[in-house]
Amino acid sequence: MSDDTTNLADSGCVSRRNFLFGSSAVVASSILLPALPGTGGKALAAEMARYPRKLVGKLSSLKTNEVQHFNYPDDGSTAKSVIVKLGTPAGGGIGKGRDVVAFNALCTHMGGDMRKTYKSEHQVLGPCPFHQSTFDLQRHGMIVSGHATESLPQVLLELEGDDIYAVGLIGLIYGRYDNLKG
Repeated sequence: MSDDTTNLADSGCVSRRNFLFGSSAVVASSILLPALPGTGGKALAAEMARYPRKLVGKLSSLKTNEVQHFNYPDDGSTAKSVIVKLGTPAGGGIGKGRDVVAFNALCTHMGGDMRKTYKSEHQVLGPCPFHQSTFDLQRHGMIVSGHATESLPQVLLELEGDDIYAVGLIGLIYGRYDNLKG
């Protein structure tokens, strides 16, 4: 061994003892600090969205694989929606065959208008004119292909006799931070 021994403090390294002491202090403070009064966050009450109930069509006027357009939840530029009778059961579908579904028609990737892109042979909406995203209407508007990462917002429907009412949305409309604030 050499007579030239270097002091640990001079080399800029942390000793094992100091490392364990410092680590213990960090762990202890992360456990104890939230228990002190005034350090926890204030609990927030959940907000329930209250969507309007809006007549969007008549069941008797829907023909299989024909899209009808409507606006929901308001008449804003991003409220463009479609309703279609698929002819086969679908997630969230209403009617005798559970085959009537509705969706906001703006692509969740960049907001492309897809009202006129329904493909009856595959029961999809798309491809989006911007970046080719396609959505499966039988499976709650799930993304099939393209750049979108979110499903299409599905309009919740209620049937009262022959009248079809939109009563809510599942998912966020493109371009909004709150579906009820256009």
